[in-house]
Amino acid sequence: MYKLLTLIFILVAVVAQAQVQFRVVDAITQAPLENVRVQNEQGQVQFTNASGILAFPSSTEQLFTFFKTGYAPLSEKFTAGEFVVELSEKSLNLSEITVTAFESERPLLEQSAAISLISERDFTRFNETSIVNSFNTKPGIRIEERAPASYRISIRGSSIRSPFGVRNVKVYWNEVPFTAPDGTTPLNLLDLSNIRTAEVIKGPSGSIYGAGNGGAISLNSPVLAQGNRLSTEYSAGSFGLNRFRMGLSQQIGKGGIEASFVTQQADGYREHSAMDRKVFQLGSFFPVSEKQEIRTQLLISDLNYQIPGALNSDQLATDPTQARPGSVAQNSSIAQQSVFASFGHLYRFSEKTSNTTTVYLNTNDFENPFILDYKKELGFGFGGRTKFTYDGKLAGKDLRIIAGGEYQSSLTDAQNFGNVNGVADTIRFADKLRATQGLLFQQAEWDFAEKFIFTLGLSENFSSFEIDRQIDATGGPTGAQTRTFDPIVVPRVALNYGVNSFSSIYASLSSGFSPPTIDEVRTNEGSLNLDLEAEKGVNYELGYRLGKGKFNVDLVAYYFKLDQTITTFTNGQGVVLFQNAGATDQKGIEAALDYSLVRNGLGFIQDLSVGTAYTGQFFTFKDYKKGENDFSGNELTGVPETTLVSRLDLRTKPGIYLNFTHQYVSELPLNDANTVYQEAYNLVNARFGWVKSFAGKWELEAFAGVDNLLNESYSLGNDLNPFGGRYYQPAPTRNWYGGVKVAFLY
Repeated sequence: MYKLLTLIFILVAVVAQAQVQFRVVDAITQAPLENVRVQNEQGQVQFTNASGILAFPSSTEQLFTFFKTGYAPLSEKFTAGEFVVELSEKSLNLSEITVTAFESERPLLEQSAAISLISERDFTRFNETSIVNSFNTKPGIRIEERAPASYRISIRGSSIRSPFGVRNVKVYWNEVPFTAPDGTTPLNLLDLSNIRTAEVIKGPSGSIYGAGNGGAISLNSPVLAQGNRLSTEYSAGSFGLNRFRMGLSQQIGKGGIEASFVTQQADGYREHSAMDRKVFQLGSFFPVSEKQEIRTQLLISDLNYQIPGALNSDQLATDPTQARPGSVAQNSSIAQQSVFASFGHLYRFSEKTSNTTTVYLNTNDFENPFILDYKKELGFGFGGRTKFTYDGKLAGKDLRIIAGGEYQSSLTDAQNFGNVNGVADTIRFADKLRATQGLLFQQAEWDFAEKFIFTLGLSENFSSFEIDRQIDATGGPTGAQTRTFDPIVVPRVALNYGVNSFSSIYASLSSGFSPPTIDEVRTNEGSLNLDLEAEKGVNYELGYRLGKGKFNVDLVAYYFKLDQTITTFTNGQGVVLFQNAGATDQKGIEAALDYSLVRNGLGFIQDLSVGTAYTGQFFTFKDYKKGENDFSGNELTGVPETTLVSRLDLRTKPGIYLNFTHQYVSELPLNDANTVYQEAYNLVNARFGWVKSFAGKWELEAFAGVDNLLNESYSLGNDLNPFGGRYYQPAPTRNWYGGVKVAFLY
């Protein structure tokens, strides 16, 4: 009996003393990481010391989560013992990056498509009031901002048909279609804080995502549920800039919620270019069981911005800050309030089979006084997307099958009035607008031989819209007119070859299409152009990727042939109209190189890296005639042939950092005749600051920066083929900003 009691006491003492000890280090430098937040299954939190060490009492296997700003979070199960845990910096090298493009979560080296990843580090290299600069550091991508919060996206020249707004690109936000079924995307409703990372697929991606020849953009800000955090930040800058944000992350069990509120105001560089935006976001994540997860998002946005309008060359030379004559008197501006809510559900049927389904609702209240008229729209939309994934075998080789569908519908009451001194006057016409789009998609990925991955994708696409004219003050016909586009089948074939563990080659053949939007069919003066056809294109692509240690290379060459190209022109009243204009030939080269000169967690300089991104776009019109003018062979309007971006990033042990960026953009044609060009320009941006963690509980950052350091005169978003030579939307001259961020972890 005595021996038994002794044994029991020894066992109890051993169990009581059992613990799991971690030493957390940088995956590359092996330097210890201080203030890493580590949490166990019970919600207990500790922070690593200066040696990267901490310990938890533990006698059974538990799940631990490791989190540190700038590093990819890690969750893994451990039993009692001593372990070394390696954390990798986000976007460290291509061999370690995993993306979800084409609905298949794979390492980037295994993806057979041109994909650019924009990370949190990319966003925080610049002034965080806009998405423009961070996206524009990537080859093949150009975001223009014609006025504060007035965006236009060009992926491989896709913005030729976009006089304003975002078209010809499919955008998703947290796995939900953010592009409306009529093809337009209200990207300016989002603050940068509503986007944690972004993946951009360049070129047609209709085999999975449907309409959009430019490509697809996936914006992500998922709830991470990695502890409790209260944060706030404030920044101010030139031209009346003020931005304030508050954020809360609260863990609830194994899930949690995140909430944020952002308000941003600016007077603008030009006359009549002020903006005011307020955005509230509430997201949640709850793992119901090992098989089920639920995610929700709520976005409430209130946006107001003024439209200064384009200038001709004489007005530009006289005073680039002036607004277009008439813009102030007519209060040319946009006021938009929107609510967007989504519910997502993940179910794992087995280790091999799963389903993800997300549905959404949105409302939109839109007012747009303009020089020529006054528009009011009240809209409601709903939709969803579902995807099944199966991982199995075919002939003893790994096979992944993906299948699903997407459906969207919107209903809008749209009215057009006269504009008298910025006030809506007599109604001109009123319509009820309905747009629907849907697609079914299937994709198979087969590792048919060692190092080879073959992909075959296919989608079937359906779209239509109805314009039901209720009022026509000119006495024109009323009633409904419907345009239903023929079903379109969009295939994609791709092959990936893994040269070795750190490099790969891929080739792909894909097709795409893009039907006209309602705004392109229904113009501001009330006419309807139901004869517009959908653009259709075929893309041939060859790429090479390498990610080894401190060096990354991403090279792409492509040829995109587009038929029934939709282009813009302006009539004598200044109304933008659209037409199908033959075809285009688009040959391009994209290259991105990154190299870490220094990566030493123990030295004063902990990280010193350089990078460059080259875009060569050799785009021309083919068989393009407008009246008696033949523009065949001319350069594609609004597309620069060369863009070159260079960057330098420095981080030091005391927390001081510097981000330096230079961007060169070659001249670009502003009309189809190629008789007017915007001159080439060089932009230099810099941001510097200091960031530090205290006692594992507090995070502090102070920063300042300058945009357009060289004080260049340029337009970031010209008007193409305008009436009266009004090509130019002058961008801000040299401007400064600064701010502070504070966070408390509890």
